[in-house]
Amino acid sequence: MKLRKPRTYRKGRIEIIPMIDVMFFLLATFMLSSLAMQNLDSLQVNLPQGKAEKLNADKPVTMTLTSDSKIFVNRTPVTLQTLAATLGPLLNNSQQSVVVSADNITPQGLVVQAMLQARVAGVRHFLIAVKHE
Repeated sequence: MKLRKPRTYRKGRIEIIPMIDVMFFLLATFMLSSLAMQNLDSLQVNLPQGKAEKLNADKPVTMTLTSDSKIFVNRTPVTLQTLAATLGPLLNNSQQSVVVSADNITPQGLVVQAMLQARVAGVRHFLIAVKHE
């Protein structure tokens, strides 16, 4: 008669698949929350649609032009005459860009005049904010 061996016990193992699922969930959560925390310090306007790359600046200076022809620099209301004086101290260096966030129905002449006044303040590079399609 043949006797059976006593049952052999296997060592416990760490299953890696659930750990990968948890790590992917955490990665996705942190990516989405970091995107939600990006603040351009601009007012809500109806931007024109277009294709553009994402902004990579640390703390950009934002010039907002609303539909009722008001101008804001980082949420501070300004006029065309005071734009250069307000914008000048906010520029860290001559290579800093200014994000122009103009409403879709803002008169083009006002946008051009505001950009010319920003040039007087020392701005050499402009980034135009658009709504992604």
